[in-house]
Amino acid sequence: HAAFQDVNHMVIFGFGFFLTFLKRYGFSSTGFNLLIVVLGVQCSVLIEGLFYFLFEIPHKDGLKRITKAAVSITAVVISAGAVLGKTNPVQLILMTVVEIIVFHVSRWINSIYLQVPDDIGVMHVHLFGAYFGLAVSSCFSEPSPRSEKNASTPKSALLSMLGTLFLWVFWPSFNSVLLVDNKWEVTYNTYFALAVSAVTAFTFSAMTTKDGKFRMAHIHSAVLAGGVAVGYTANRIRHPWIAMILGLLASVITVLGSYCLQRCPNPALQIHDSSGVHFTFGFPAVLGGLAQVVLLVAENGTSLTSLGYSVMFHIGALCVTITMALITGLITGLILNLKLFKTTPATKYFEDQFYWE
Repeated sequence: HAAFQDVNHMVIFGFGFFLTFLKRYGFSSTGFNLLIVVLGVQCSVLIEGLFYFLFEIPHKDGLKRITKAAVSITAVVISAGAVLGKTNPVQLILMTVVEIIVFHVSRWINSIYLQVPDDIGVMHVHLFGAYFGLAVSSCFSEPSPRSEKNASTPKSALLSMLGTLFLWVFWPSFNSVLLVDNKWEVTYNTYFALAVSAVTAFTFSAMTTKDGKFRMAHIHSAVLAGGVAVGYTANRIRHPWIAMILGLLASVITVLGSYCLQRCPNPALQIHDSSGVHFTFGFPAVLGGLAQVVLLVAENGTSLTSLGYSVMFHIGALCVTITMALITGLITGLILNLKLFKTTPATKYFEDQFYWE
């Protein structure tokens, strides 16, 4: 099935290469990514089956379930980006299982108690993955600022850009895969948002560097920001220019965010975010969630009582997702740092040799 194939390519190939920017961590980036994706999809299908059994919901067909599992696993892959190079395979496996369970629980809370439609509930993957990953990362020790391994070479940056291109190409399928109606509308809205965020990424990258050259790190993350932000609202948007504005704003947030982070010697919260998931996925997802509320208000400006309820529910869903991600991420991070899991010492961070022949 074409749509499932697209999502599968995106999660395994796109994210696998997207994370290969560290010069001595290529094997682990692609290898461990495959491991957590296939493990997470199995866990996701089992948990979904358990929920169906407990709540006595009629079963969906197998392909729909495995597609939803492939979309859900994006949360874990994004979180893995935040702790990239600092965790060993056992820690990653445990993190995958815990995160998939918690993500499903937060989705069910959103859909049962806050009446968030399922296709939008699944789009919380970026938000959940980013903040869960940051919370886990806060429990690991910082790499030394002068660590030469925490850098990319032109070759590793090029491989990483290959992953970005794959993600960019398949993102419209990712946003529309779980929808029954409006598939075309969602696909072209996502495409416009991605296209504008790519143009904006190049413009702002040139504007924020001293000599006006493009910086690969900016392009690598900011061209995807539009796809993340528009995921919540793509089926509501009736005019392409709205998607374009969202893509523009998301890309600006990403480039300026990473620019400010480089300029800021001591960030307020000492969290080392290996692959910048906060700016690539976290901020654009928050922007998308807020844009959804704005569009809701614009559409139903007349009936104020029902509008108030639905706005409250959507903002509530955002807050529930972020809160659950941060709290459970923090607990998971503390568990992963127990002596039992043989934590990697900071001097051995970002090093393939530790795990591969």
